[in-house]
Amino acid sequence: MIRGKKIVVLALCVMFLATLWSCQTPAGRTAGVVIDDASITTQVKAKLFKDKILTGLAISVSTFEGEVTLIGAVETSKIKQYATNVAGSVAGVRSVKNLLKIR
Repeated sequence: MIRGKKIVVLALCVMFLATLWSCQTPAGRTAGVVIDDASITTQVKAKLFKDKILTGLAISVSTFEGEVTLIGAVETSKIKQYATNVAGSVAGVRSVKNLLKIR
């Protein structure tokens, strides 16, 4: 009887682990990584919005595996670099790809 319970518990553990391993996106990313990227995007957007120099500018932010991409237009190269610094200051950002155009 005890042996049968051990087999059932072992089978349940194997099924649980298989379920965890299969929880990935087609790109091989886990749900946790996707949530972390969404959190980073939100934090970068909030920081850009709150900044007195950058507020009101149309800057799109996306994040993939900790790499933040900035897209939009700014007035000067100084502001472009400043936006990179602001985005890079957020915890979890590994790198910033700045595709901002200067008007």
